Order: sequence, then structure tokens, then C-alpha cells
Amino acid sequence: MDDSLAMDAADLAAMLARREISAEELMQATLARIEAVNGEVNALVSLRDTGVLLAEARAMDNGPAQGPLHGLPLAVKDLFDVAGLPTVNGSPLFGQEPAREDSPHVARARAAGAIVVGKSNTPEFCIGSHTYNPVFGATQNPHAPGLSCGGSSGGAAVALATGMVPLADGSDMMGSLRNPAGWNNVYGLRPTWGRVPGARTGDLYMHPISSNGPMGRSPRDIALQLDVMCGPAPYQPFGRDDAPVGMPDPAAPGRCIAWLGDWDGAWPMEAGIGDLCLAALDVLADQGSHIEAPGAPFSREALWQSWTTLRSLGLAANLGALYDAPDSRDALKPEAIWEIEKGRALTGPEIIAASALRSDWLRRALELFETYDALALPTAQVWPFPVDQTWPRDVAGQGMDTYHRWMEVVIPASLAGLPALAMPAGFNDAGLPMGVQLIGRPGGEAGLLALAEAYHRATRWPQTRPPELLTA
Repeated sequence: MDDSLAMDAADLAAMLARREISAEELMQATLARIEAVNGEVNALVSLRDTGVLLAEARAMDNGPAQGPLHGLPLAVKDLFDVAGLPTVNGSPLFGQEPAREDSPHVARARAAGAIVVGKSNTPEFCIGSHTYNPVFGATQNPHAPGLSCGGSSGGAAVALATGMVPLADGSDMMGSLRNPAGWNNVYGLRPTWGRVPGARTGDLYMHPISSNGPMGRSPRDIALQLDVMCGPAPYQPFGRDDAPVGMPDPAAPGRCIAWLGDWDGAWPMEAGIGDLCLAALDVLADQGSHIEAPGAPFSREALWQSWTTLRSLGLAANLGALYDAPDSRDALKPEAIWEIEKGRALTGPEIIAASALRSDWLRRALELFETYDALALPTAQVWPFPVDQTWPRDVAGQGMDTYHRWMEVVIPASLAGLPALAMPAGFNDAGLPMGVQLIGRPGGEAGLLALAEAYHRATRWPQTRPPELLTA
């Protein structure tokens, strides 16, 4: 494999700026890597024409610098639009026509010089944290073929882990940037709600619970892409105008981190996950951070009630038209139908009560940040499971009553719209990867990236423990 494909995107960007490597050379290496590896893992779909990609790369070499992502190949999640490519979203109901324009953050990435090579695979409608669908099939975990890579940004994480692209984007409603990052030994950031613009169409005022964000093999790569993606948009009434994070320096000693673990035993968790995440936090402790375990700060039942109400409400609105048409209803996965019917059965008082609980949790979280610089949790409650399993029915001896109950650990950040950074936590004795989340105050991405940069310099997990495919 070409050595450039294992490098950080930030280092590649600097080399491209200095003309030490050409965009065409990087694209040639990228396409060769995709040809060699993608058939085994099925991470990238709807790839653009090779000749067009090489022509775009040559144009980058022959023209002025476009921006901080100049000449860098980028994989775009198949939830987002790329002009000229279909947006399939894992469903046979979509993708018949190519998109006419880029999604907002994709347009910003291209304006900054990124070259979109194609789409990354997702679950159908991005529902469920396991990347499989009836159109493109399942994406394999490169560290453990035959097991799930997580989701819904699973294709993105696998493409990064296997060196097919230096940068990828994703979205995160229920851990979709965090769980696949943890299960593929890379980094994923769910930004503060409103920091990265969402879609131009649809409702603009109901507070969503999903955020778009970057994935990468280092905190610097996360920062590089975040500063391109973020910023206010005129059509976004609740957008944020936070200062750029820039390239992160390691966090200074004295940071205080609250380890929330399994929420005082409320969440079932498979053996070894908590210990591995605590060992990861010990790395930060060795660098001068203080790790405390204050106990569960809020009711598990209240979080779940609020979350399931608002998630079903949103999915019913987004997918309702497909449910109403008999032909398309038959093509919906059972979990989508369950969410739509649940959402449509909600009453006004139930929705208001869920929003009030959400507000209570945000207020409690802000109180925690008066004491702590970050809250820490695992990125998942289970290790990667068989790729042919739709979702875990049992976790540590407890039955799961819904398709997403096993992912409760990601709800606290999502429900309150908080930034959450997934970092690689290492591997268990069976060689399975796991991640640890660092959750920050609103707009606190720079602080999270500083902690992550200190951690990364001490561990460099994506570089020191790549999948065997990367060294093939």
C-alpha cells in the first residue's frame, strides 16, 4: 500500500500545499486502494468515474489552492447529496435520479478543495447502528470480518480504517458518528447541535436530534474538517457561530473528567467494555487529568422516555409519506414502520412532556459542566456482533425490548445537543475494538479535541493497530 494512505489528512494537506505530493498522485493511490480493498469490506458505494476524478485532481495541481482541504479525497455518507450522484440512503425507494446539488456541508468541503470520490454505505434510512441494506448489502468490520462495523456512518468509518480515504463525513442521531468510530478504531465527532448546517429543505424550527459531523484518523483531521463544515447559514434559524477550533494542542494538566460508565448499573453492558474505557481514561490521568465517578446524574427512565418519543416523532415526520403509499410501505424495514406508527400515535401532551424532560436533562448537564470539563462514556454497550444479525436481542443477560435499546449509552449527548467525540479505546483479548466518548458543554469542541490530541499522541491507536487489510 502507498505510504501516503496511512498518513493524517492534515499532514497530507500540508504536503499538497508544499507540492511534495500532487493531488493526481494521491488520487491514483486512493483509487488503487479502493480497487484492492473495497470488495472485501463493501464500505464505499456509488463511486465516481475514475477519469473524472483524475481530471479533477490534475485541475487542482494546475490551479490555485482552493482551501484547507485542497486535493484531499473525501467519502460522503449516502444520506447526503452530492451533485451528479444518487442519494440512496440504503433504500430501493431512493436513488433513481442523481442529486442536483450538494448538501450544505458537502458544498463547503468541495469549495475548500476536497474531491468527493463517492458515497459511504449506511443502514436503510440510517435506522439502526448496523450498516446493512437491501441495495448495497452489509459493510464488514475490517478488524473482525464477519462482524458489524456499527452505523449508521459505518461505511465512512471502515473507509477511514482501511486507508481508502483520508477524510469522511457522517451524521449522528443515536451514536451514528460515535459507535462506528469506536468499532473501527478511528475518531468521530458529533458537533454541538446547530454548529454544522443541516438540510436546506423541510422544517427549520422543530429542534432536531441529529447532527452532521466529521470522522478521521486523528483529532487534527477532525478539526481540519470541522472548521470547513461549520458556520452559520442564512436558512438555519438556530445555527451557531462558534470560533474555529484550529489545529488542537494537547490539553494542559488539571482537566476534570466524569466517568459515567454504565449509569450506575442501569444500562446492561458486556464484560470488558467498562474496563477498557477506564484504561483509556487512565492515559489522560497519566497526563494530569483528574478522573472521577460521580454516579448517574439523571434518571435513565426519563432519558429513554424523552428520547423514544422525540425520535419516533421525527422519524414519523421524515418517513411518513413513504408509509402512506402502499407500494413504498411494503419496502420499509420493520423498524421504520414501528417508528412511524409509534410517532403518529403520540399525543400533544406526550410530546410536550418529552421536550420538558429533555430540557431538564440539559439543565442538569450544564450543572455538571460547572465541575467537569468532560463527561465520559463508552461508545457502545456491546462488542461488534455478527454481521448477519439485525440487532442484539440480549445484552449481558438482559433482553432488549426495541431494536435500539442496546445503544442507550449514546442518548445523553444526543438528547441535549451536546458535542461528543468518540476516541479509540483499544481492543479486547479477542481483538475487537471499542471507543470511549468525551462529551462537552455546548460549543466545547475545542476542549474535547485538546483532550483527544493529548490522548492521541500517547496512543495513536489508528496508526499502531490498523486492520490487517491496511498492511496488505
